[in-house]
Amino acid sequence: MKIIVDAFGGDNAPLAVLQGCEMAVKEYEGMEIVLCGHEEKIKECAKENNVCIEGMEIIHADEVMDMHDEPNEILKSKSNTSLAVAFKALAEGKGDAIVSAGSTGAVLVGATFIAKRIKGIKRGALGAVMPTLGDPCLLVDCGANLNTRPDMLYQFGLLGSIYMNKVMGVENPKVGLLNNGVEDTKGGEVLVETYQLLKNSDLNFIGNVEARDVPKGVCDVLVADGFAGNVVLKLTEGVSMSFVKMFKDILMKNFITKLCALILKPGIANLKKMMDADEHGGAPFLGISKPVIKAHGSSNAKAFKNALRQANSFAKTGVIDEIKSALSKEKEAQGAE
Repeated sequence: MKIIVDAFGGDNAPLAVLQGCEMAVKEYEGMEIVLCGHEEKIKECAKENNVCIEGMEIIHADEVMDMHDEPNEILKSKSNTSLAVAFKALAEGKGDAIVSAGSTGAVLVGATFIAKRIKGIKRGALGAVMPTLGDPCLLVDCGANLNTRPDMLYQFGLLGSIYMNKVMGVENPKVGLLNNGVEDTKGGEVLVETYQLLKNSDLNFIGNVEARDVPKGVCDVLVADGFAGNVVLKLTEGVSMSFVKMFKDILMKNFITKLCALILKPGIANLKKMMDADEHGGAPFLGISKPVIKAHGSSNAKAFKNALRQANSFAKTGVIDEIKSALSKEKEAQGAE
């Protein structure tokens, strides 16, 4: 698989990006990298930090999309940035997937208007894998769409279900709708109508899910509008980091607790890994005609490497073809009614 990379997206670019690419090429057999960005600066950074980029193709771009730039400028004054050039390369078939740690808004615009949505998809949605007591849960949407309609939310459930099945290997994923109660009458008009759409669909819909039940692993896909989803995601990240720190402080309190820490070391390492966002790498933009992975803006080399792994799996597993097939079946079913 050939992965196109925005070499200058994110707080730690280009160094962390190049280091992540080097790690991924060594670890994942058959992965090829196409770096998009200022060629001279990429080579200079790699040389100064002893990062091997040998064999990686470079597509030159003069500018960088700043986090404070208006997202729509990627189509106008910022059309020669590393992110814009990367999306153009993806649209032209120069790679199988794209990874960027740049501005979420700009990635959404590039995905929607350069790579293009899958025909029939109302809005592309950003998914985030969240740790739970059971298997990981995919939260869709987690920040791309603040204002949504019931038909969009239903499609988020469809997109998430297919992704979790194909990429994460979950058989018949359980789909839940984020709400402030489990009753089917809870929430505003949009949520009540969405509930009925999901209930009457072929998805494995389990009903409304309250935020407190998400960490218990009650569902594999959690459907939400971008605002509520982002709040849940950020709160979960904050609580997770705080919990790990509090647990560490307890274990380091005195000699006896330190001895306990040694005994518990393997379990603590597993817990830390499960709660570590860097292990998941990035969030898929679902509903786009090509695989798009949005890495966290503060991604380090490890996180970027895992984002590349995620993009590789996304491209290999036929998610997009499955989505197209599902939409086609729905259209046929509606026409037969």
